[in-house]
Order: sequence, then C-alpha cells, then structure tokens
Amino acid sequence: MTSTTSTALPAVERPQPSTARAGRGTRRRMRKDLLRSRIAAWCAVAVIGAFGLLPVYWLLATALSTPESVFQFPPKLVPTDLTLGNFTALAENDQLIKYMVNSLIVASITAVLSVVVATYMGYSFSKFRYRGRRSLMHLVLASQMFPQALLLVTLYAVFSSFGLLNTYTALVLSFTTFTMPLCVWMLKGIFDTVPDALLEAASIDGASRWRTLHSIVAPLAAPGMIAAGLFAFVRGWNDFIFALTLADKEKQTLPPGLVSTYIGEFQTAWPQLMAASLVVSVPVVVAFMFLQRYLVGGMTAGSVKS
Repeated sequence: MTSTTSTALPAVERPQPSTARAGRGTRRRMRKDLLRSRIAAWCAVAVIGAFGLLPVYWLLATALSTPESVFQFPPKLVPTDLTLGNFTALAENDQLIKYMVNSLIVASITAVLSVVVATYMGYSFSKFRYRGRRSLMHLVLASQMFPQALLLVTLYAVFSSFGLLNTYTALVLSFTTFTMPLCVWMLKGIFDTVPDALLEAASIDGASRWRTLHSIVAPLAAPGMIAAGLFAFVRGWNDFIFALTLADKEKQTLPPGLVSTYIGEFQTAWPQLMAASLVVSVPVVVAFMFLQRYLVGGMTAGSVKS
C-alpha cells in the first residue's frame, strides 16, 4: 500500500485593496494627462493652421466680393454679395496673359539652367579634390550674404553695356545669380551621400566620369535635382524688383505686371488684384502638389552623410 504525500502550493499574494486603488488612480491620471496633451497639440495645430490659412481665405473672399463691399466698414468676415466677375475679367485681359507667359518662360529657363549648372558644380565640390576647392565653396556660400538690391545697379549697368536690357536673358541671368548658391549646396550635400565605392565600381567597368555622372549619380540625385529646380522656379516666378527694373512692359513678369495693372495713383482695384493673385498662384501650388514627395526627399537626402 502506497502512501501519497501532498506538497503545499505556495500561497499567492493577493494585491491589497489600497494598492489596486492606487494603480487605478495612476492609470486615470495618465489617461487624463494624455488627453490634455492631445487637446493642447490639436489647439496648437488649429492656431498655426488658422495663421497660415486666414490670408488665403481673405484673398478668396476679396476676390469673390464686389468693389463696393470691399470698402465696407466694419468689414464682413463672410462676404454676402458674391460675384465671379473678377475672374471672368482676367480672361479678357490680354496683357495679363502676356505677363503669365513671360513668367512661365523666365521661371522655367531659370529652373533648368540652375539645376544643370548646380549639378556640375555640386558634383565637382563633392567628389573631386583640387587646389582652391574650399575657397570656391565658401565664395559661393558668401554670395548669399549680399542683399539682392545692392547688386541691382551693377547688373543693370552690365546688362545695359551688353544690350541685354528688356530681354528674357537679363531676367534669367539675374534670377540664376541668386538661385545658384542654394542649389549648389543642396546638390553637394546629396552627392556626398553617394558612396565612393559605387563610383569606383563604375570606373572599373570602364565608365568615364561623364558617363558615371549622367548614368549613375544623376538618377540617384533626381529628387534633389527636382527640389532645387522647384526652388529656382518659385524664385523666378515671384521676383518683383529685378523684373520691374531690367525689363519693359513687354518682357515683365506677373509680380510687376499685376502692380502696374491694378494699382494706380489714386485707387487700387482690390477684388481684381486678389482674383489675379489667386489665379497666378495656381501653377506653383500644382507644382508643389505633384512634386512634394520629391521635394521632401531632396531636402532631406543630404542631411545624413553615409
């Protein structure tokens, strides 16, 4: 006859009621703190969003208003007398269409020229070592320190001596002067992330330096090149003082064209001006919408060096 011995199981300690209540209270406080932080974050987003979108709303509201309602006091936050006449009048203004064509031509050429030159300069600064390289890099960077208006008189004299005033060439060259430094440094940072081993492998396979740049490095740096081109395009699209000074009415771009068309000596056609400003901003907005993923990738690609 066998005897069985029972082993006593260790007693499981049950949490005291006070400890359980303390744990529940801690979790409640954490949930309340999380809720407060989320509310504060959304309030900050709402304030920042209102700060950025309120001018756009006021632009649209003024563009849809009649000239009489614009000057009402106190002004109405939500316009009641809405009209599309300010937009339909734009299609009948041939000179305004001419300004838009000029802006497209100048901004597009500026973007292409800036990207092409900055690609070669940035690649040279990144992958080649030669005497005076650092000095040239600092010189390019230091050119951004000079006020643009300070160089306007000099550029005017130079373009006048070469007979380039009132031409697209003068506008493109002047815009490229100020877009080039940032494009160069942006692309140099992107080229720095390209491994040297990849270039050495291309050289072993018989690729020349030109073939390596055009067939291997340039496709890898395409997001950065698009970002640089978009920056140069916006710079050429928005410039006012150079387009006003270096070009006549036939070659002027949209910013000085809108001022000369809708702002007079004694009155300003605010509804028409706001409608025109809203329409001419559409190409830039569309470009950002389609190229935003390239823009973000290009702006951050050179932030970390491999």
